[in-house]
Amino acid sequence: MEFALIDGLKREPFLGGRGNCGMCGSAMVAKCGPRVMHHWAHFGRRNCDPWWENETPWHRAWKSQFPIECREVVHFADDGEIHRADIKTPTGIVIEVQHSAMTDAERLSREAFYQNMVWVIDGAPFSKNFDFYHLLPCPKSDVAKDLLWLKAKRHQDGANAGIFLRISEVRKDDPGVEKETWKGGGEMHFLCHGYPEIDLAYCGHQQYDWVRPRRTWLDASCPVYIDFGEDWLARLQTYDETGLACIFRVAKRKFIHDVMTEASAADIATRFYPLPGSR
Repeated sequence: MEFALIDGLKREPFLGGRGNCGMCGSAMVAKCGPRVMHHWAHFGRRNCDPWWENETPWHRAWKSQFPIECREVVHFADDGEIHRADIKTPTGIVIEVQHSAMTDAERLSREAFYQNMVWVIDGAPFSKNFDFYHLLPCPKSDVAKDLLWLKAKRHQDGANAGIFLRISEVRKDDPGVEKETWKGGGEMHFLCHGYPEIDLAYCGHQQYDWVRPRRTWLDASCPVYIDFGEDWLARLQTYDETGLACIFRVAKRKFIHDVMTEASAADIATRFYPLPGSR
């Protein structure tokens, strides 16, 4: 843990430090050895929160981007269940920062407990299995509603560069056809041939392929953002009514701003306005 309570205040670990757990009240001892990341540990007992995992430098770096009062916040459910959220913002959004693999059962339990929450996942362990492919137009745009994309997949160079069909080209013969029920027909179009209207409609969506994915994150009911160590996060999304998977790039600065100001996790990166300090 990053904090213990000393005289009722959150304190970071220091050599020889003693404090109390902000969740269960038991004694805590500071671990400040030269080969370990400084942290607090329960004295003589295991961690009181079964959902807590050992922190990595990646964990600590994420938490450090938020004020102390937002980190390691004890969260109470109406039925009396208690857990310690990695980050809880003043607007009530919980951010669970996750490095290790997780079972479906635990993910479902956390989502049911916190409800208004997002996952931030460390993408470093599986980055070599995660491929980014061609850009996609905003799914709400008029141009996107007319396009049906072939799914990108590793070693399928054509689809990975962008191949699509135009529904309008077959609607002439069958005006009632819809994207989700369309079974074929029409000419294949290749994005590399140049379609400026598609480029102009781009707002962050992109096809990807995750080889041997951690499937629990694909099934999550709360938003999942993957951190690959860049200045943006990849939110896992379903692109359109066909079920096409995509990622949506969100700048980390935008993400941090929105979780501190929006009341609902679903509203992160859905509104566009100048950020403080931007030109």
